[in-house]
Amino acid sequence: MIHRCTAPDGVELAYRQFGEGRPLILVHGFSGDSQQWIDHGLAAAFAAPGHRVIMPDLRGHGASGRPHEASAYPPDVLADDGMAIVSALGLSNNGYDLFGYSMGGRVVLRMLVRGARPARAVIAGQGFDVTLPASDRTAGHRRLLTAMVEGTTLEPQERAMVDWMAQRGVDPQALLLVLDSFVGTPPEALARITVPTLVVIGERDPRASAAELAAAIPSAQFASVPGAHDALGSPEMLATILAFLDAQR
Repeated sequence: MIHRCTAPDGVELAYRQFGEGRPLILVHGFSGDSQQWIDHGLAAAFAAPGHRVIMPDLRGHGASGRPHEASAYPPDVLADDGMAIVSALGLSNNGYDLFGYSMGGRVVLRMLVRGARPARAVIAGQGFDVTLPASDRTAGHRRLLTAMVEGTTLEPQERAMVDWMAQRGVDPQALLLVLDSFVGTPPEALARITVPTLVVIGERDPRASAAELAAAIPSAQFASVPGAHDALGSPEMLATILAFLDAQR
């Protein structure tokens, strides 16, 4: 079942819930959606130890609003939307946990900088370049999304990615605007984060500077697990995250 709330600017935000217990917000990656947590069995895996799993669709993604006006994507809007969902659900400081993977890790980081106070936070599948407005992957995202809009000819590997996104109903115009909303995070902002945070990454993930990110957050610890950027579905990453969440109770 899809639940809905409204962002401060009027854009509709969708989210799903699964399980019962302590609230745990799962924030998906770029071009993903909340349904993926369910399809890959991760919602059930996080719910099993006693979590009420809350899975928002970020603006421009899934069942949430996908406006095509640049004005609907001001700087840091995804963090704004995350804070709006926390507020709409009536979650109090220290009364929930927060986990983001890949771009979701960027959103979690920005929420922490902006004042979100979960009891625990997990940033997974991200390196230190998450502190920059754009990474070395941003240009590639723009090229693929622009090709979807314009019908540009691509190499076979890129064409396969575009076809996959098209099959999943991705809105390329909205996602291009999402990329424009990213902001940087200066070192002094990282230093002010006090929420216990786990930075975890697959050991073959090209975002290899995750340890550097963890070192810049005084309250953070670092973990590396087998795998690459697809390590999210691995038993090792799941066990590492659940152990961190349970140890902090």
